[in-house]
Amino acid sequence: MQRIHNAIQLTGLNRDELAALYAYPAGLQHPWIRANFISSIDGAATSGSVSEGLGTPADKTVFMLLRQLADVIVVGAGTARAENYGGAGTDPIFRRALHDRAMGGHRDGAPPPIAVVTASASLDPGARLFTETEVPTLIITTSTAPENRKQQLADAGAHVIEAGGVAITPQGLLHALADLGLQRVLCEGGPHLFGELLEADAVDELCVTTAPILVGGAARRISLSAHEFRVPMVRRHILLDDDGTMLTRWTRS
Repeated sequence: MQRIHNAIQLTGLNRDELAALYAYPAGLQHPWIRANFISSIDGAATSGSVSEGLGTPADKTVFMLLRQLADVIVVGAGTARAENYGGAGTDPIFRRALHDRAMGGHRDGAPPPIAVVTASASLDPGARLFTETEVPTLIITTSTAPENRKQQLADAGAHVIEAGGVAITPQGLLHALADLGLQRVLCEGGPHLFGELLEADAVDELCVTTAPILVGGAARRISLSAHEFRVPMVRRHILLDDDGTMLTRWTRS
């Protein structure tokens, strides 16, 4: 690995070396929550109202790798709608290889399910979440969500899970994932869901890509919460790409 000023040059890494840098801890006994976000240099979490507008080749490489490693991908309903989510679309051969090395993946090579957090179960049954996926989408919802909506999503092939009464707390979400044996959790947003998880001290790790661009405007930041809080973090690594993209990995101290 070529190191430049205490950072690692991304182009000097092969896929296995990159996976080793991002492997989940071994022997997990409860869900490990990893969040992954991208922002501009000036802190915008979106460009043109979607995070994809900030994407770079390096970010897309790590984005897909994190999906390869995960047991489940968690996303808020607003982000799933705005970004037009479909299934994860991972590489089954690589997923099996990662599992064999106890780094993540899946023993059968199956992709990780998308788990959508939605208190109201307000999703379109005809969306790509349900029509373009190899494994059932998980709908993490509430007992008070309209029964007809939940039934429509179940009829569309989703696995509907009630994880709260009128709201889904971070603890309720973690219990639901733990009950399914999903330990390696990748949270892809949005800012409200991430903020709630942070405020509940439920986030173990954060991966942030800084795109080499200034955006301006009124775009939101990567986390939003009702209260300010402080969570000390430790930097695990910095990756640099030739176009200026910087990818950092942080864990709780």
